[in-house]
Amino acid sequence: MNTISQTAGQSLRPSSSSGFLGACVNAAYALFDRLERRTAVKTLNELDDRALRDIGINRSQIEDAVYGQFKAELTRYL
Repeated sequence: MNTISQTAGQSLRPSSSSGFLGACVNAAYALFDRLERRTAVKTLNELDDRALRDIGINRSQIEDAVYGQFKAELTRYL
């Protein structure tokens, strides 16, 4: 079973970058962020519904949770 990175929600970007090199660095970080999030979505989609419920989301909320748009207070489980 794959593990989900604990740093998926944290940015590793340097605080100040400028010029062409800075733009290249920012593009590289954006690419790595996207790949990491795609991997997280794929990994969560491989889990069964019970495992997803254990971590507090359902299948329709996977992408929102990975991309930081998930609002747990709006979710209600029976």
